[in-house]
Amino acid sequence: MFGFLKRKAKRPVVYRRQDHCISRKNIDPDALKVLYRLSSLGYTAYLVGGGVRDLLMGRTPKDFDVGTSAKPNELKKVFRNCYLIGRRFRLAQIRFGGKVIETATFRQNSQTVGEIIEHAVEGPMEDNTFGTPETDAYRRDFTVNGLFYDIKDFSVIDWVGGMKDLKDRVIRSIGDPNVRFQEDPVRMMRAIKFSSRLGFSIEPKTMAAMKRHHACILTASQPRVCEEVFRLFTYGHSEEAFRLMWQTGLLGDLLPGLSEAIGKTGGEKSPEWAYLRVLDSLEQLRAKEGIEVSNGLRAAVLMTVLLKVDKTDGASRRVMQMMLSALKIPKTAYFTAVLLMESRVRLCKAPNKARARFIYNRDFPDALDYNRIVVRAEGGDESAINEWADLYEQKGINNECDELVQG
Repeated sequence: MFGFLKRKAKRPVVYRRQDHCISRKNIDPDALKVLYRLSSLGYTAYLVGGGVRDLLMGRTPKDFDVGTSAKPNELKKVFRNCYLIGRRFRLAQIRFGGKVIETATFRQNSQTVGEIIEHAVEGPMEDNTFGTPETDAYRRDFTVNGLFYDIKDFSVIDWVGGMKDLKDRVIRSIGDPNVRFQEDPVRMMRAIKFSSRLGFSIEPKTMAAMKRHHACILTASQPRVCEEVFRLFTYGHSEEAFRLMWQTGLLGDLLPGLSEAIGKTGGEKSPEWAYLRVLDSLEQLRAKEGIEVSNGLRAAVLMTVLLKVDKTDGASRRVMQMMLSALKIPKTAYFTAVLLMESRVRLCKAPNKARARFIYNRDFPDALDYNRIVVRAEGGDESAINEWADLYEQKGINNECDELVQG
């Protein structure tokens, strides 16, 4: 099963400081504190994962993660602000105020790089035993996420060919994707997330394995799948992401009704893609303002195309019940999405005295955004929505008025 790890050990490609663009000034100072402290005590300590990838691309990483030879209990002794979490494999969270630098001991699978080694480990740790930088690199998901930054000499260490794939803008599975995706089907969704977010193509063998094993996603835990679905929205590239979900069959597995509706409304030319495209513009605008779009709004936009197929009374609730049952989305997102879909009846007409009370609803800003997204995607008239927006602004409604909500 772990054939992709049955290879002779090799030396990594090491890119010296002059060969890459990572500068310490772009690394979080608290992450540097962790790296320097561990290194000064004789431990191996690298910046790892997506943080290295993003720095090499000139992006600002969302998180800075550290990989080290120090064991969890040793980390606890070194850092007073260290908290250990997890059961299968203990992860150290080193906290600096509200910030967390996740620090993990290098891991390996029970069968490692090089000659096959039989471990006699019993219990839940059998597939997550301590390892080396090499074994840790090979157990990661994609080559562009398998790069390490060494604080000792400021080099980038590449065991898996990640630097070439980063240059070529390719998402490639580490090892046989047919094996890796069956081990953890959520990796297929992560491949789509990285491809759409970074603008990378998915390497042909990796893509073929996704199309072959897409149904395995139904064996993954619903909470993880739900989390990954909402992560597809977060960088303003949901159109590309859900198009890939639909093309690979993953969307048909998770939300068959939605996949079928896309097919019935034009497939590649379905209005679904226009809805998501306008939502992406909003996501990007809100990100610049430091505001995150609500999952209720995201869910409503994603499922709106179903209302093109089902135009009967109560369709909004049936549509969102489908998503609730399939993905176990949070109830708050479910109720918000239903309200937004049903707000079309109100906001398609200019506000009058009776309808204007809706501006006091705490979800009104989302309703305004939702209606504008749908109308704009469909090329409709936004004049009624503009009147609602003007009324909302004139009244100066804000979060302090939540107690005035009367439905």
